[in-house]
Amino acid sequence: MNTDEIWHIIDEQRTGLADLLESLSPEQWEAPSLCEGWKVRDVAAHLTHSQMGPLRVVVEALRSGFRFDPMISRLASSDTRSQAQIVAALRGMVGSRKRIIGTRPVDPLTDVLVHGQDITVPLGIDRPMPAAAAVACADHLWHMTFPMKPAGRVKGVRLVATDADFAQGQGYEIKAPIRDILMLLTGRRSGISDQVEAHRNA
Repeated sequence: MNTDEIWHIIDEQRTGLADLLESLSPEQWEAPSLCEGWKVRDVAAHLTHSQMGPLRVVVEALRSGFRFDPMISRLASSDTRSQAQIVAALRGMVGSRKRIIGTRPVDPLTDVLVHGQDITVPLGIDRPMPAAAAVACADHLWHMTFPMKPAGRVKGVRLVATDADFAQGQGYEIKAPIRDILMLLTGRRSGISDQVEAHRNA
């Protein structure tokens, strides 16, 4: 998947997610997400923070003692914008190619795919994930070593997608839709989490 294709899918996903977020009731907007301690609104706000300029990134990092995860959590939970304002901000990102310094286009792609699930799964909304895009994200995560090493979560397991061209790892083979594999690699509970844990604890 080339860079233009990646940005095209990011634009589609941002547009579709903005439409979905706009349709949520106040109760759904304040409901818990898959991200521990975050509401749906927090995840939505976080998605709009991915275009911060270098100066603001440095300032916010300083405020959080250069601890990345606390910085992200603080920004999301302290964002006081309304539902309409956050939706408008997400729509305003469509067509933009800005991203956090030091990241690649596949990083905002991963964010919008995974956080879309973080929002919709707890609400009982099925949000299909484009297979080719999910494969690009899963491959990216599989080879990542900093700031995290997702492949370490599935040591001794071979993951094979049943609906896309993805197969990584060595050991006990687990077959699943690419959506479940991507969610697993990002540390979420998925349809194969129990299988992976059972094998690792065997």
